[in-house]
Amino acid sequence: MHAPSLDELIPVLQVAIGPVILISGIGLLLLSMTNRYGRTIDRARQLSRLRETADVGSRARIAAQIAIITRRAHLIRRSIFLAATSVLFAAILIIVLFVSALLRVDVAWAIALMFIACMASFIGALVTFIQDVNQSLVALMLELGE
Repeated sequence: MHAPSLDELIPVLQVAIGPVILISGIGLLLLSMTNRYGRTIDRARQLSRLRETADVGSRARIAAQIAIITRRAHLIRRSIFLAATSVLFAAILIIVLFVSALLRVDVAWAIALMFIACMASFIGALVTFIQDVNQSLVALMLELGE
């Protein structure tokens, strides 16, 4: 068994470009999600301090806002987890592509499963992120008293 030549590896490199671009794109989405998560946590801390000094009438409204922010933080954390899992599957996919080419083993089923897992995690991250965006509107409406 001889090692694959560069000419044999070039198609593998071309196929690996897709998952690499996916990793880059999800990385930017993760950056946005972690910033949003940080702002949500900061807002929860701010509301918690405000609740301590608020009058009895305002405490119920502040408690409701904190409850929504807590739900949002859980959603964002789940979204970050799913996006990071998607990146992990994409990275494993790239490794499987190269190992299968180097060892000349047909593992198309493993490659397909990795890609499906990557996309399923990514879809889950996006759906959860959309849920957070909807919750942020609920929090805004509550804060404005509507």
